[in-house]
Parts: sequence; C-alpha cells; structure tokens
Amino acid sequence: MTSIIKLHCLSGAGDESPPCYVLQVDEFKFLLDCGWDEKFDMDFIKELKRHVNTIDAVLLSHSDPLHLGALPYAVGQLGLNCPIYATLPVYKMGQMFMYDLYQAHRNVSDFDLFTLDDVDAAFDRITQLKYNQSVDMKGKGHGLRITPIPAGHSLGGTVWRIVAPGEEDIVYAPDFNHKKERHLNGCEIEKIMRPSLLLLGAANADYVQQRRRLRDEKLMTTILSTLRGGGSVLVCTDTAGRVLELAHMLDQLWRNKDSGLVAYSLLLLSNVSYNVLEFAKSQIEWMSDKLTRAFEGARSNPFALRHLQLCHSVVEVTRTPGPKVVLASFPDLEAGFARDLFLQWAPNNLNSIVLTARTSPGILARDLIDKGGDRTIELMVKKRVRLEGAELEDFLQQQRMKINNTDKEDVGGISSDSESEGELEMCVVTGRHDMPVRHDTRPTGCFKSNKRHHAMYPFHEERTRADDYGEIIRPEDYRLAEIVDAEGEIRDVPPAPPQKQEPDEEMIEIPSKCVSVVRAVAVRASIQYVELEGRCDGDSLLRLVAHAKPRALVALRARPHAANTLAKHCESEGIEKVFTPNKGDTIDATTESHIYQVKLTDALVSGLAWRSAGDAELAWLSAVVAQRPRATCTDAEEGEPEPEDDEMMSLERARGGAAHSAAFINSLRLSELRGALARAGLPAEFSGGALECCSGTVAIRRLENGRVALEGVLSEEYYKVRELLYEQFAIV
Repeated sequence: MTSIIKLHCLSGAGDESPPCYVLQVDEFKFLLDCGWDEKFDMDFIKELKRHVNTIDAVLLSHSDPLHLGALPYAVGQLGLNCPIYATLPVYKMGQMFMYDLYQAHRNVSDFDLFTLDDVDAAFDRITQLKYNQSVDMKGKGHGLRITPIPAGHSLGGTVWRIVAPGEEDIVYAPDFNHKKERHLNGCEIEKIMRPSLLLLGAANADYVQQRRRLRDEKLMTTILSTLRGGGSVLVCTDTAGRVLELAHMLDQLWRNKDSGLVAYSLLLLSNVSYNVLEFAKSQIEWMSDKLTRAFEGARSNPFALRHLQLCHSVVEVTRTPGPKVVLASFPDLEAGFARDLFLQWAPNNLNSIVLTARTSPGILARDLIDKGGDRTIELMVKKRVRLEGAELEDFLQQQRMKINNTDKEDVGGISSDSESEGELEMCVVTGRHDMPVRHDTRPTGCFKSNKRHHAMYPFHEERTRADDYGEIIRPEDYRLAEIVDAEGEIRDVPPAPPQKQEPDEEMIEIPSKCVSVVRAVAVRASIQYVELEGRCDGDSLLRLVAHAKPRALVALRARPHAANTLAKHCESEGIEKVFTPNKGDTIDATTESHIYQVKLTDALVSGLAWRSAGDAELAWLSAVVAQRPRATCTDAEEGEPEPEDDEMMSLERARGGAAHSAAFINSLRLSELRGALARAGLPAEFSGGALECCSGTVAIRRLENGRVALEGVLSEEYYKVRELLYEQFAIV
C-alpha cells in the first residue's frame, strides 16, 4: 500500500538557513532536525509554533546548533512533547554545544530565550540509539521504522532511513562526508541505495573543494609562519564537533619533534573544553577504524592529547606566555571566546585569524571570508560589568525590599492560621527569623482548647562547611596536582567542572549589568579561510546521486545556482522527480498519482457494523466524498487544524445507497474447517479432494476459481455444517 508523503520546509530550503522540516507519512509527522541560526531568528520560531503540537517524533542528525539549536526553546517554551531520537554522541556533544552557546551569550547579555533547565529538559527526552539500530514507531505510526546510518562529518552524525508501509524507503541526508578522516569513518553510501525519496543536503552541489593535503599544508604554513614571526593564531572552530578533528591533527603535529612547535602553546578554549575532551575519550568506538585499532592494540587513548592545554576563560589564555595557537568557539565570531580574542588580536598584524567554516550571510565570519581583512569595521561590542556606586546601591535596595516582602508574606501566613483558631499573634521580625508571641484574647469556654504549638525561636540550620575539628573544607585542596596520561607523560590536571549548588546554600550573585557599544575595530591580522567543515563537495555529491539513483529527490539548503546544477545532473541521470523548494513550501512527494487523503466523520464511523476477521475489524462502507467545513477563527488561532487540513475532503454516508451482495472475507483452509467440525461433534474425512462429513451426506470442496462449494442432503447436519462454514468468514 502506498503512503502519502509530504514535506513542509520550515527552514533550510532555497537558502543557507538551518535545516528544519516536517515530514508527514500518512498521519504520522516527523520533525527532521530543529536548527537555529546565529541571530536567533524569531520568524522561524513563529512557523515552528504552528506545527509543534502535531509533531509525533523528532530525528536529530548532528550535534551542532545548526541542527538542534532551537530544540531547548521548542521543548521549554513551545511545549514540544514527543519522543526525540539521536545517537549517543549527538546526545552528549549536543548538550555541550548548547551549554557553551548559552554561557557565551549569558556572559555578555541578558540572554533569556532558553535556560540551562530547558536544555536539560530537551535532552532528557532523547532516546539514544546506536548505528543501524532500528526502532518501530507506535500508535498512528504503526508500520514506520527508523534507522540511523553513519554520516561522517561529526561524531555520531546520522543519515536517517525511514521505511514506510508498503516498503517505501525515505532517506534524510542533510550533511554527510563520504571520505574517511583522522577521527571519523565516511558515510556508508551502500546503505542508501535506490531510495523512493532522497532528502539531500545540496548546499555544496556547486562547490569545488580544495584537496585535503593542500588544505592541511595551508593551515600548517599559517601556524608556523605566524608563531615564528612572534604572533599568535586564533582558530575559530565549534565546541564539540569539528574541533575534535582539528585538535587531534594539531596534537600530532606538536608531537613531531622536527616541527619545532614544542616551544609554543596549543590551547583549547571553551566553557566546556574539559567535558568535551572527556566525552571524546569515552566514545572511541564511534570513531574511525584506525583509532579503534590503535586503542585496542596499544591501550592508549588517542584523545589523551598531551600537548593540548584546556582553558575555560580568556584570562587563562592571556596568562599563557609567548606565541600560541588557540582553538576557540564559535566559528561565526558572533559570540563566545573566539569573538573576545578576535577583538583583542585583530589589530596586531603579527597575529593570524583562521576561519574554518562558512557561516550564514550577514555574519562577521562570513564577512571576513568574503571581503578579507586589512580594513576597519564597526562592531557591536557587548560585555557584562559589575555594578558600582549609585547603581550598586539601587540594586542592593531592591534586594532588601524583595527580602522584606517575602518576610511579610510569611508573617501574614502565620497570622491567618492563628486567627482561624480564634487566636491573635504578634510576630517580631529578627533578620531571617520570626519570633511569634502568643496573646489569648478570647475565652476558651468550657471545652479544653487544642492550641497549636509554635516554636518560640524558629531555627534555620546552616549547611556544614567545616569538618568535625572546625577546619574549613575546600574540595579543590584535595585534587591531585598532576596525573599521568596514557603515554606516560605527566601534565597538570585541568580544572574540575563547577559543582551544582545545593538548595540549602545561599546563592552569591555578583551584581552586574550588560552594556553594549559600537566600536571601530582595525583588522590588521592575517585572515585565512581554511575549509575544514568535513562535508561532501560538489563533484562527490553529484556522483553519489548518480550512484544511489533515487526515484525522487528533494534538494535542501541549496541556493538557486546549486539547485540548478543538481537538477540538470539529475535530468541527465534519468531522475524525473526533482524538487527544489523554497522556505515555507510544502512538497507532495507521494510515489503513486491520483491518491488522496480523506477524513472519516464521527457520524459515519459510529454507524458502521464491524465484523472480526482475525486481528482486524471490517465493515462495509457506502459513502461519498464531500468538502469539509472551514476551520473557525478560534481553531486557527490555536493552530489546530493545520492550514493544509482545511483543504482535506471528508467521507459522508451516501443517501439511499444501493444494496450490495454479501462479501465473504477470509482465505479458508479445509483443514481448519475439518478441525472446527470435529470440535462440534461432526467428524469429517478427506475423500477425492473433498471434505466429507455426516456419513458422506455432506461434502465441501474448493472450486477452481478459489471459491468453496457446499453440497449435500438437506438435514439438520447440513445447516449445522453451513453455519460452521460461515463462521470461518467475516461477512460484510
């Protein structure tokens, strides 16, 4: 049976916006990725909000904000409540991406689009899968099966294969890399052959990629020439994706004594650099075969990077003496430590800024790639500063007022309880404690009063911060000063991640405010673009399409020129159905033609006479197709039903429908009928291809056209046999 397949492009169609699509297979709706751009476009959120209540499952392909950046907002603010599927590395590294993204913006602005609690709530909903682990959907998704396939490009990166009822094969491949890298295997292309529908990320369809050896040489030359010239190198990379490839490559270069780089420092700077490297050490089985064999053979972890120093603030970088190479997040230079270092290092012509990814148009990194350096640009510089003087006094006064209001509410609660018992209390507020004083003003009568016993001096127990001998406990004093890595070299222990504060401990928040100013930044440092995105280039992309030979193809995230290049190639390869949608378009990718989706009204279903046939329920329906009434304004405001549902037709019972002949539904086997006759006390035997019973007076035989004939003498046994025969069918 053919499924009705539709794709609604919320984002990532006709341009370079982040991927986010609603794939509808019959009544089941997948949300394919949930990316957000660097500017946090709210127009995209408005479009997502219209569909969020109808989504049945979410599939995440990669761990970066380009593919899941809006997920915390959708779960925490829009109320997205459905299963989310991703691989284990996407789950782990995706959390690190979002923690770093939140903290990078929170450090310089009053960022309130989502909180860390929203991030945790979103990732708690994720079902973690392994590669090639199939999962069957439930409910109205019965018959659908999803399978993650290795995609390359990033750790845990996924190409999703969706098998629909009728064995239709849908492949969603937004970003992938068919080539093997230092820490990743390539995409398993052989597992996506001949799909019914290929949803292909085609942003690189017209992109000519430089050879890997030349790209690596360009990066090494930039680093060596800058360091030997007395400058420092800022490599703008992501938090937990492509940075692993870069870190592993540069650490190997530092290990080479002939390179002369041991005298210089190699640093990894992000809010979660320690956690990212620890997660990478524990996920070697998700990496390339070469690293897996090295780990199993030598028992040395390839991500015990002995030359890479972990930093969590710009101050730690500044304290590191001499020329240095810093891998800092984020590659777009819109926020994070990379932007902070860019503002410091760009005016110095001895330094170099290495950009590793093409970001969205209108972003600082994209502007530097297109126009280069050696110019002065105006940037909005944001920072958080401590309150001083009158501002600090105003803040402290507001805090005191909040505390006093809270105390008054507590006092009011105690007084109301007392008055309900016919008593009056006076409460003297002493700092953080209330001291109730009781005064009986009413006679208790002849009955004994049951007074509530209140503590005279309520006591707030402070959390112990010292041991039994009064010594102050400082956990950092008990950490080891050094550890020995897998290769026997001693290095400093990176700072431990901040511990969660106990509820009983007081929150000590430094009063601060966010300020922004437009500043002219002289870009005198060398600007180098070294493409290290790890995506399939244009020539390889076209070859993959010719090799896979899908019956239909949708070009995603493709600019007009790239979409035209891909469409012409598909035409030459005999692929007739090629869709190049724009943002907001809905594509009907149903394989068969003249198939329509209709709704069954409640009045129609309630009047049907159902018959059981095995595990199924059957009924005869005589109806006509009619236009459904338009949705009311209230429904439209709430987003239910969706706009496309208003155009869906419905079935209504036909008036005065003609009588129909009874239909017998089942594929009868005479051996099963024989067993039913035996249980009813009518033994039967096969004779001459017929089933004879009742001493040979009744016979059941199968005709050439597949129908069953009942022959015999009219008697009580005959009608009993006929009744048992009818019971083998669902008669509608």
